[in-house]
Amino acid sequence: MNAVKKYLGIVWIALAIAIAYFSIGIFGGKLTSGKQDDLVFGIIIFFILLPMVVTGLTIFGWYAVTDEYEED
Repeated sequence: MNAVKKYLGIVWIALAIAIAYFSIGIFGGKLTSGKQDDLVFGIIIFFILLPMVVTGLTIFGWYAVTDEYEED
């Protein structure tokens, strides 16, 4: 079971990197579109939600890789 946790931790970290990469590509265009609606939406997603999601997935994956969830 510990091996599964470690592999899934790596999956969570890889998922965080993939989300960051694709979100920058998708929502980066919203910041430069020139429309006010797109700009507000892009700022909220890009500067508020994206860092929270990527940080949460990375920390969760790191804890799984380093056996923080292991029972004593």
